[in-house]
Amino acid sequence: VPRRSSVPPQALQEQYSPSRWSRRLHRDTIVQAHLEATAAGTRRARAGAETALHVPYGAGDGERLDVYFPTDRSGSFPLLVYIHGGYWQCLSKDESGFAAPPLVSRGAALVAVGYDTAPKGRCCPRGLRAPTLARRPRDPSLCPGHMDAMVLQVRRSIAFLVQRYSGARGIYLCGHSAGAHLAAMVLSTDWTEYGVVPDIKGAVLVSGVYDLEPILHTYVNDALNMNREVAQRNSPMLCITPAAPGAAACEVLVAVAQHDSPEFRRQSQEYGQALRAAGWSVSLLDLAGVDHFDIIEKLSEDSYVLTQVGEELLSPF
Repeated sequence: VPRRSSVPPQALQEQYSPSRWSRRLHRDTIVQAHLEATAAGTRRARAGAETALHVPYGAGDGERLDVYFPTDRSGSFPLLVYIHGGYWQCLSKDESGFAAPPLVSRGAALVAVGYDTAPKGRCCPRGLRAPTLARRPRDPSLCPGHMDAMVLQVRRSIAFLVQRYSGARGIYLCGHSAGAHLAAMVLSTDWTEYGVVPDIKGAVLVSGVYDLEPILHTYVNDALNMNREVAQRNSPMLCITPAAPGAAACEVLVAVAQHDSPEFRRQSQEYGQALRAAGWSVSLLDLAGVDHFDIIEKLSEDSYVLTQVGEELLSPF
């Protein structure tokens, strides 16, 4: 059971507003700068790599992904699956290819996954009860943008990739912020219900939210419209399973920025510790000199420490 935040409800708004904690830019400009940086990086990546764009992994409009292939496709290659952030309500796969250049030059493919974000989910009543929706492969168009549906879509994208690229040398997850939450939910998946057994060799979880309960008390939930039941069943902290024998080989890197808020830093530390206690192989990375936004933007740079750590994760394979 996660340790509940000791922050008073009225202070949670600031704690879960990442733009307030950056030392680089004013909070009114940093989000737009992040959008521009990731979009520009993605344009560069698309111009410099062979790609397959807007590949459908399901029937829904938002169920599309982009593949950035390695420079050398002569043999099998690992897949790094990137899941974007945006507090489950903005950004898309179209700003999610910026990390591809260092990867494709070293023989890996990057897959940027799209999913239906929360503005479409306002049709969902707060009291919606679908306790099996996050677990069972049902049609996410039932309520696109509901938290259950987003988790389901990302899981389905992994199942699709396993079948589409059966010869891949393993799958690696990378998620930022809300995307780190969704990647963590992938780690808790019972894959028997999806008819596949993904070879997930590693995960890089960057500045994520792993307990959704505090989000209920913030502006973020205005669009998500979650009740406590929805938040609990979609909280990775409450879904940790003991590491299976195969999962012991899955290296999980939980990264957080020096200039993330104390709540974001607490969540990363506690989730990493909980995974480790359940038998997972976990490294906690506290990255100096970066904030909630450039901690992930810099993955476009070969010299960035997190880029290098990610490449080390992929290097044995």
